[in-house]
Amino acid sequence: HRAPFSGFLAYGDSIMLRYANLQPGDPTPWITARTSKNPTFHLNTMAGRYVVLCFFESAASEETRRFLARVHGPDADKFDDDQCAFFGVTVDPEDERQERVKMQLPGIRYFFDFDQNISRAYGSAARESTPSQKRPYRRLSLILDPRLRVLQSFEMTDDLDAHARELMTAIAALPRIADESDSFAPVLVVPRILEPALSKQVMDYYNAFGGKDAGFMRDINGKTVEVQDYSHKRRRDQEIEDESLRKECMYRIHDRLIPQIKLAFQFQATRIERYIVACYEAESGGHFRAHRDNTTKGTAHRRFAVSLNLNTGEYSGGKLRFPEFGRREYEAPAGGAVVFSCSLLHEATPVTAGRRYAFLPFLYDDAAAQIRDANRKFVANAKPQ
Repeated sequence: HRAPFSGFLAYGDSIMLRYANLQPGDPTPWITARTSKNPTFHLNTMAGRYVVLCFFESAASEETRRFLARVHGPDADKFDDDQCAFFGVTVDPEDERQERVKMQLPGIRYFFDFDQNISRAYGSAARESTPSQKRPYRRLSLILDPRLRVLQSFEMTDDLDAHARELMTAIAALPRIADESDSFAPVLVVPRILEPALSKQVMDYYNAFGGKDAGFMRDINGKTVEVQDYSHKRRRDQEIEDESLRKECMYRIHDRLIPQIKLAFQFQATRIERYIVACYEAESGGHFRAHRDNTTKGTAHRRFAVSLNLNTGEYSGGKLRFPEFGRREYEAPAGGAVVFSCSLLHEATPVTAGRRYAFLPFLYDDAAAQIRDANRKFVANAKPQ
């Protein structure tokens, strides 16, 4: 059994500095870091493409600036955010103040890691030292696979030109991520949950009230709040407040879907969160970019998401995709559902014609209900029990 963190370096007379030592095949930490445009950039949302993480320490030296100039210049076409993205990591505040590093979209971004939390997590800075000691910095570049596991690791030497050649050669040799592959996401597709008459009743309910713009959840200043960003999500939701209609939907989920979830995932759902019918409209470019459904304190209890299509075949686009597992698209027939773990990165592709209606509950169990209750104090404008 390999120790969880190896790579020991003797330093000083009385302390051993311990570095993370990520190997090919290892999953990488899900970090949240600051870029020049985003104070809380979640690296886990970049799954589905190759990611290059370059821990260069500082752009103060001419050699480092020449290396980064190659990234931005002759090799910039390798970083398009479709097949591959580049993230440089600096621990030098002067890089930001003097604008020695700049984001270049698509594909090239920088993390400002002035507290070295990212560097420690990935093995460039020591995990342990005394405050008075200078921490030797290990400069390295990592290539991550589309599931954000280590694919290759390259130590930086003083010859950064050679490092650039080695890194760019490795990137050029990466297999192209195809729109279709032999891999499948661990999702469950179940037809015939809502019968046509009930599907129509749910859509009619939406059309009678019109819905409202739907946001998404973020943790901000210790609270889970709803925010809106049309570039990330464009959808209108209508909560079903009619008790009889809610019960009819709940009965179908309980009787027809939950047994299938138990069979496939060995999970006994006992609770349902939210009764909403959602509408993605082509007129507004309805979509929901890649996200996970349980990454905030207010959503940590969610276990499985249900995307129950009401009118499949009456619109174009609007399919589900799970980037960590390729670019295959998933769609349930009308009245059927796609069920998946809330921890999976997923997106709803843009609706290009018509309107897609869907019933979108979350499922969880009694143990998760305790988490929900404990976290209720962190949810802004939480409804009383």
